Amino acid sequence: MQPNLRVPAFLAGAGLGIAVGFLIAQALPTWLEPDVARYREARDYVKHAFVREVDDAELMDAALHGLADHLDDYSAYYDPTEAAQLERETSGRYNGLGVAIGEPFRDGRILFPLAGGPAQAAGLRPGDRFVRVAGRPFSEVDPTEFRRLVQTSEPRDVELVVEGLDGVERGVVVHTGSVVEPTVRHECLLDAERGVGYLAITSFSRETYDEFTAAFERLRGDGMRGLVLDLRGNPGGLLLAAIGIARAFVPEGLIVSTEGRGVPVMHSAERAAARYVDFPLVVLVDERSASASEVLASALQEHRAGVLVGGPTYGKGMVQTMHRFDADDSVMKVTTSYYYTPSHQNLEHSADPAKPRGIQPDLAVLLPDAEREALHVRLNRPCPPREYLDAIAAWEAEEDIEIVPPPRVDAQVAAALDLFAGKRPGPVSPGTRSTGTPP
Repeated sequence: MQPNLRVPAFLAGAGLGIAVGFLIAQALPTWLEPDVARYREARDYVKHAFVREVDDAELMDAALHGLADHLDDYSAYYDPTEAAQLERETSGRYNGLGVAIGEPFRDGRILFPLAGGPAQAAGLRPGDRFVRVAGRPFSEVDPTEFRRLVQTSEPRDVELVVEGLDGVERGVVVHTGSVVEPTVRHECLLDAERGVGYLAITSFSRETYDEFTAAFERLRGDGMRGLVLDLRGNPGGLLLAAIGIARAFVPEGLIVSTEGRGVPVMHSAERAAARYVDFPLVVLVDERSASASEVLASALQEHRAGVLVGGPTYGKGMVQTMHRFDADDSVMKVTTSYYYTPSHQNLEHSADPAKPRGIQPDLAVLLPDAEREALHVRLNRPCPPREYLDAIAAWEAEEDIEIVPPPRVDAQVAAALDLFAGKRPGPVSPGTRSTGTPP
């Protein structure tokens, strides 16, 4: 009988594998770059010594956050959940119902459906109150649970029971879908006699340019002959959206350049896109107007396409570029260059701390701190589509409440109106009373 050589052979192979594995494990740090070897050494020590168990993914996530945070105030690492929120802010869209809900949330009152959203298509109306959502009593649903039920990655039907302002309950099925997160708000005529319109841009997304041009044309249809464009509190966002709006007013020349370690990138005006050349324009800015909003403001100011009113801007002139990791859709955002205005002024305040911070307005009009804070809250409130204004006004009159606050003319808006009236207002310091009155 032949001896069984398989078991000794297997044992010899296993022993050789273990020995080779041991030698590889010992030699591996010398094959790696020193920083990678140091990370692995630190990771293994933490996993062995830390007071509670931590896994590799948790430690890697923390390391990547720390790496980006160390670079500057603007670079950042986003885990998959954070990256999804970043995509929503950048794209200007999300999947859901598309409704603005009043405070307190537990009352479940729909202030209004968002324009073009699924809720509007399904016939939800201002003043409707949620009774049941996806089979759950609304009284048992907190805001987090509500978002889970109605904001879905894929479109689906959500069954609702709502009670209208008339007290009648009705069942509604909403097919969730893509909803524009409005960035252009508070569309109105501030001075109907002179045709002065008003728009606020709260940030820049992929949808902002289309939102802006649609609102501009609606106001022009109402008789607008001049525009107050409010960029106060706008932290920036998508650069191309700001460039697109600048091109609408500037027919030729440079809009902005981005310059870093590579070849400078020049973004110039395009005559075919300059649909609003010579349109009277006043732009409101303040210390929270930053990044892309400063790109737009500086292009309009330096090309004399608009007059800047308000306070000095923030002075954020660094460009971030995003890299997506395919393995889990996480994102690294890293500063890669500086913004330069058409006259080649660096917008970043840290580049030259000796110079005045940000863009200096053509007309300085400052507001008291408390008024500025209230202003920023007001600017970021959702605004109803104009087709609901009459219904909301009737609701307000019926219940003696305020759903949509009327436009407020602060000192900076009043200065803009004075310019359109042909006056030459002087600088206004904090605490000075505005002579403007709501229209």
